[in-house]
Amino acid sequence: MRTRRLPLVALVGRPNVGKSALFNRIARRRLAIVEDTPGVTRDRLYTEVEWSGRRFGLVDTGGYVPRSQDPLVEQVRWQAQQAVEEADVVVLVVDAQAGVVPSDHEVAEVLRRSGKPVVVAVNKVDSPGEAAAAGAEFSALGFEEVVPVSALHGLRVNDLLDRVLRHLPGPAEAEAEEEAVRVSVVGRPNVGKSSLVNALVGAPRVVVDERPGTTRDAVDTLLRHRDRPFLLVDTAGLRRRARVREALEFYSARRAQQALERCHVAVLVVDASEGVTDQDQRIAREVADRGKALVVAANKWDLVRGGLAEERAKQLYHALRHVSFAPVLFVSAKTGRNVTRILDAALRVDRAHALRVPTGPLNRAVEAAEAAHPAPADAWGRALKIYYATQVSTRPPTVALFVNFPELATEAYLRHLEARLRERFDFEGTPIRFVLRARRPRREERP
Repeated sequence: MRTRRLPLVALVGRPNVGKSALFNRIARRRLAIVEDTPGVTRDRLYTEVEWSGRRFGLVDTGGYVPRSQDPLVEQVRWQAQQAVEEADVVVLVVDAQAGVVPSDHEVAEVLRRSGKPVVVAVNKVDSPGEAAAAGAEFSALGFEEVVPVSALHGLRVNDLLDRVLRHLPGPAEAEAEEEAVRVSVVGRPNVGKSSLVNALVGAPRVVVDERPGTTRDAVDTLLRHRDRPFLLVDTAGLRRRARVREALEFYSARRAQQALERCHVAVLVVDASEGVTDQDQRIAREVADRGKALVVAANKWDLVRGGLAEERAKQLYHALRHVSFAPVLFVSAKTGRNVTRILDAALRVDRAHALRVPTGPLNRAVEAAEAAHPAPADAWGRALKIYYATQVSTRPPTVALFVNFPELATEAYLRHLEARLRERFDFEGTPIRFVLRARRPRREERP
C-alpha cells in the first residue's frame, strides 16, 4: 500500500441498518463482516474505492447509539464520531423496513452539527415501487439528498455514489507516494493486541474491552515512525479451527488470515503473564510458513514480578525456538514500556525481508558453510554437492541451490546453511527459503 491523502467518505448510522453490507457493495468485495446481529462492526474499517475515475477512501463504522452507559457501546460511538471528523462526506444509512425511528433523528442532529455534507442512503428498498415512498419518509430527517438503495441487490448504489462524488473535494495535486511498512498485529484472543495498537498510535484507534473477541474485523491504521509510513492492521484473535464454530467467529478468523496474507511483517503478541501457549506456537509457525517477517511482543510484562521474569523469558525463548530468527521484545501496552521499539524492530525486519544478497558473497558464504560442516551422504556413497547458489526472490529471501542430488539435502543440513547465512548477512526477523534444483553431476562425481 502506498500512502496518500484521499478524500474520505464515512458510512454512519444506528446498528443493523446495513452499513457493512453497503460498504462491501461499494468496495465490490466482502471486507466487512455482515451478520443479522446488531453491533457486529465495532471498529472503523477502511478501504480505497474508485467510481467514475475518482478514487476515495471509504470507512465503515459501528452502530451509532446516542445514549448508552455500556463502556463498549460508548467506544463504538466514539469511533463513529472520529470517522465523521475525518470524513469529507458522510453517508447516513437508514433502514426503510423499520422506517424513521427516534435514533435516526438523533444521529442526524449529530451530523448536522458536524457541518459535513450528508447524503442519506435509505437501505433495504428492494423494489422500485418502494423507492418514492421511502425517499419521502426519510426527507423528514432534514437533508436534501435522499437516495433509496438496496445494498443486498445493488439497486441504485450507482446513484448514491454519483451524489457522493458531487461533494468530494477536487483532485489534489499528486503527492509523492511512499511504500508503507505493512504490519499485522496477530495473536490469540485477549492477549492485548488492540491495546498495543492504541499504545503505538497514541490514541484509542480500536475498541478495547476486557471481554475476549472484541475485535472482529481487521482494522487498518496509518501512522508515521522515523519518517516512514506504517500500515498497522489489528486483527481478531486467531483460534484453532476446531473452536471456530459460529459464523461470526468464522468470518473474524478469516479476516485475520487475510490480514496476515497481505502484510510483510507480523507482530505476534503473547501474554507474558501467562507464558507461551500451544496456540502461540502454532500462530508463530503459521507466520513463518507464510513467509512473513516476524517480531514477537511479550505483552503485559508489567504483570511479571520479581524472579518470575527470568523464568518467563527462558520459557518464551524455548517455546518459540522454531522461530528463533525473530526479535523478542518485552513490552507493556498499559505502561508504554518498549512500545515504540516494536516499530523500530518492524522496520528492521521489513528491510531484512526485502534484502537481496549479491551472487558472489552468497556463494562464498555457502562455500564456507560446506567447509565447516561435512555434506550429508547416503548408503551408496553419494555425497551432496552444492555447485552454485543464487537468490531468486525476496519477501521472503529465497535462495536457489543447484545441487547434484536434491534428495540428499536433509532438513538438518539446510538449517546449518541457514544459520551460516544469518551469521554473514542481516536476515534478522525473516524466514529464509531454499529451492533445490538438480544439476547433472560431473562424470568424476558419479558413483
